[in-house]
Amino acid sequence: MQQRAINVVLTGITSAAMAGMLVAGVAAASDDSAPSGDKRLLSQQAMNTQEHKTAHKGGKKDSAESRSTSKDSAKRAKKSSKALLSGKTIASYFWDDGSGVNGDTGAPAGGKPMQKGLFASPSWPLHTKVRVTYDGRSVTGFVGDRGPGSPSHRGVMLDLDTYTFRYLLDGEKPSSKYNAGTGEGHIKGVKWEVLKWGSGAGKRGAPRPLG
Repeated sequence: MQQRAINVVLTGITSAAMAGMLVAGVAAASDDSAPSGDKRLLSQQAMNTQEHKTAHKGGKKDSAESRSTSKDSAKRAKKSSKALLSGKTIASYFWDDGSGVNGDTGAPAGGKPMQKGLFASPSWPLHTKVRVTYDGRSVTGFVGDRGPGSPSHRGVMLDLDTYTFRYLLDGEKPSSKYNAGTGEGHIKGVKWEVLKWGSGAGKRGAPRPLG
């Protein structure tokens, strides 16, 4: 009886000890894993922060490059629209596609077909870029032919294509390529601006009468 009581007591003590060890082991395991989880979380947060900083720097760089490109484009546009030479003249109109209509003499001297924005000058280099303005309306074209002939000795220093002439006059369209559809054959006080000199035959500077 006494021996059985001792065994029971020992068994109880052993079981309690084992239970305590098990709890301690679980607690230790929990304690060991917590710092690892925290470390992983902190590491991930650091990576996210670094990626955010890198993306922010990249965004700033892209934005700066975009602003620089826009400024360069604006400068080029402003430069290309700046007049090298300007003045006023009387302008007439023509459409010479080499068809023989209205006494056409052949294809334009500049080598490009007759078209809207093709002007004739008695002296400027062929392919010179020119802007003409009248009554608030403007058209930019190029010198593609020679002319006018004798009228240039009377102050008519530009022959405009039919469409440009009619648009400057009243904003309308011509009745045909060969007829502006108005009783006006000339426009006085047309402002011309040379934007870029052409590489073709001719002379730079103020317009000169043909021949």
